Amino acid sequence: MKIKYLHTMVRVKDLDTSLRFYRDLLGLEEIRRSDSEKGRFTLIFLAPPGQHETPIELTYNWDGDEGLPSDSRHFGHLAYGVENIYDLCQYLMDNGVTINRPPRDGHMAFVRSPDNVSIELLQTGDSLPPREPWASMPNRGHW
Repeated sequence: MKIKYLHTMVRVKDLDTSLRFYRDLLGLEEIRRSDSEKGRFTLIFLAPPGQHETPIELTYNWDGDEGLPSDSRHFGHLAYGVENIYDLCQYLMDNGVTINRPPRDGHMAFVRSPDNVSIELLQTGDSLPPREPWASMPNRGHW
């Protein structure tokens, strides 16, 4: 039996805040959207440019979703390869995103989405040489 990865779904509390994070800060493209008047929810599929075969689905319930856990670590994490981990982490930090696990090794960092989903950022190719302020930056919170 063949199996094909389709997408990962995460529930979000504030659609605008989540879109700002995934689309505007991480650079994912919206590839599909559907609203269900009857079900009272919106589904938005986002993917890295040119990689539409592996999207993330944001599910937004119009009437709220107070059942969302305050800590989504049971979900695990999403992982994205990036061209320059230092530049992306600096950009995210400049835009108010906490770097929970800084890229001290020039290879891996963790941040959290507005809905507390853990996001792993991995340097594409070889690790970058360690550099400040990242090399001595401590973890903040958990990832």
